[in-house]
Amino acid sequence: MDFNVKKLASDAGVFFTRAVQFTEEKLGQAEKTELDAHLENLIARGDCTKNWTEKIFRQTEVLLQPNPSARIEEFFYEKLDRKIPTRTTNGELLGQYMQDAAKDFGPGTAYGSTLYTVGDYQKRLGGAEREFLQVSAVSFLTPLRNFLEGDWRTISKERRLLENRRLDLDVCKARLKKAKLAEAKAAAEQELRVAQTEFDRQAEVTRLLLEGVSSTHVNHLRCLHEFVEAQAAYYAQCHKHMQDLQKELSRFPNAFVANPSASAISTSSTLSSAAVPGVSPPAASSSSLDTLKIEDVNPPATGTRKAKVLYDYDAADTSELSLLADELITVYTVPGMDPDWLIGERGNQKGKVPVTYLELLS
Repeated sequence: MDFNVKKLASDAGVFFTRAVQFTEEKLGQAEKTELDAHLENLIARGDCTKNWTEKIFRQTEVLLQPNPSARIEEFFYEKLDRKIPTRTTNGELLGQYMQDAAKDFGPGTAYGSTLYTVGDYQKRLGGAEREFLQVSAVSFLTPLRNFLEGDWRTISKERRLLENRRLDLDVCKARLKKAKLAEAKAAAEQELRVAQTEFDRQAEVTRLLLEGVSSTHVNHLRCLHEFVEAQAAYYAQCHKHMQDLQKELSRFPNAFVANPSASAISTSSTLSSAAVPGVSPPAASSSSLDTLKIEDVNPPATGTRKAKVLYDYDAADTSELSLLADELITVYTVPGMDPDWLIGERGNQKGKVPVTYLELLS
């Protein structure tokens, strides 16, 4: 084993003199060489970039993978340079449970067939989520991680070296002040020139690295745009899946109507301009109810139900009733009425209301 005692002793001596110089500076007993203002600004900007990049990176990890155990598992796979196994998303798992339940309940029943259809779309949502997570990890998380674990580590290493060179420079300045003999002064001046040269060289290296942080901002800006595009594509895909699911469910028997046997005709109604995105009232169609005036409709003998309004709704014509979110109204159906609509009453007001805007309470 090659063990150089002289080098070890020399390194220990350098470490000790730096420690003494650092302590005396903290106590105000020694002078400290200040960095130029431009370099100080670069260092402050670099620290700011590192701190915020780290916070954004950690929170994005939480957003994409809320499960801390899964994040730890992925971390170890990355460190071991192993491929992260494909993990089933919650949406896909829920969809599988729904479809399994539909098989037990009977796919021929209304509940079973609806469960199977909803489960299929939950799987599609889960697949879209998995694709979004993969794209975001590559286009956004990876560049941030590369900066923190690559570029910033190099910058930090060079900054520590610059701090050591500064301490060495100040030690040499202190020795020159204390030197009394001509030979001692000459030796101290030579050491000071060498220390000043090494400090200037290291300051230039550090400056160049810190100026590269600006290009890092440009790169991260591009990655941010890609992340937003991935989010937009993901939410648009989810919205399309939910619209398709609503169309599929509209073909099934309506389980929300108080009198399920009376279902088959549509009313004339158009989508309100104040409709909530993703919650659309049924399309207009002709029915026997069109010829019946709303004022002539009376509650059935089977009784009425209470319903809570989920979203605001503006009536498309005089046959409909405008709704305000969170209010309670009385609802009922009449023979021959479209199952997607109910008759709603609020005091002396009466009109047709879309079922999708209601939560039936009793």
